[in-house]
Amino acid sequence: MFVTETAEKIKSMEIRGAGRIARAAAEALRDHALSVKVKDPAAFRQEMERAAAELVATRPTAVSLPNAVHFVMAGLTAAKTVDEARAGVVRRAGQFIMSSQHAVEKIAEFGARHIRDGDVILTHCNSEVALGCMIEAHRQGKEIEVFATEVRPRNQGHITIRTLNDAGIKTNFIVDSAVRSFIHDVDLVIVGADAVTVNGSVVNKIGTSQVAHTAAEARVNMIVAAETYKFAPRTVVGELIRIEERPSSEVLADEIARTLPHVTVRNPAFDVTPAEYIDLIVTEQGAIPPQMAYVIIREYLGWDIGEFHTAFDLNSGHED
Repeated sequence: MFVTETAEKIKSMEIRGAGRIARAAAEALRDHALSVKVKDPAAFRQEMERAAAELVATRPTAVSLPNAVHFVMAGLTAAKTVDEARAGVVRRAGQFIMSSQHAVEKIAEFGARHIRDGDVILTHCNSEVALGCMIEAHRQGKEIEVFATEVRPRNQGHITIRTLNDAGIKTNFIVDSAVRSFIHDVDLVIVGADAVTVNGSVVNKIGTSQVAHTAAEARVNMIVAAETYKFAPRTVVGELIRIEERPSSEVLADEIARTLPHVTVRNPAFDVTPAEYIDLIVTEQGAIPPQMAYVIIREYLGWDIGEFHTAFDLNSGHED
């Protein structure tokens, strides 16, 4: 079955990246709805809920996945017949896929409006949407300059500077620890996000919080570019987003680590930037202050607080 194949690919990370995971789940639910051959609306709903549970269980902490599933499954809400339910799922899946595909372009358009001619911009890590804002501003004829960080230990900054170079944007490449030395040369900070919580805090690549604190000290505005499917609805009921800690070998070679028995290497992949250090979050639905994150969760993603406990039972009865 297509749902099972998709679930396995998501679990094994053959399908990876927030957008690709979300779109794959929506496509799987759409195709499954078209393939289910039952006449009883209750049986159809039960089978779709089983498929949704299978998909959600693959990556329980991936914010984009439950958001995509919830959006598509909302097509069942008012359906009274199997045909209506099937059409609702197919329609919602198509809406989600199209919205996701165009999110980067829309964010670039909105984000570019907040970049002035002559701005010097600092960015951290490699964010398609953050880069999209800068490239769109450059395309519009605005003269901009960028400071891009190295992003240890995986060096994602190398991808960023290649993208900026290919776009013809003047770029300065700096080590992460040099941000404070150059912050007074910067007019604006633009970064992406891996997740946005209900209070507007942002989970992003490790080092983002330090950049934000430095920008706040220097009174430099900070913009976060994030697709709406990266907003985390479970944070409404107090759930914390788990921070991935990656292998120590990314930081210190194993052969060296073995000679240092009293040393433990810590390698968190992300950190949390408090909302008070963020001036604006730019989404494909428009730009909002971080304090309005709940509006995105409620109005665009469609989550209401009364739905959470029921919805999260999709994953074997509870969330870890």
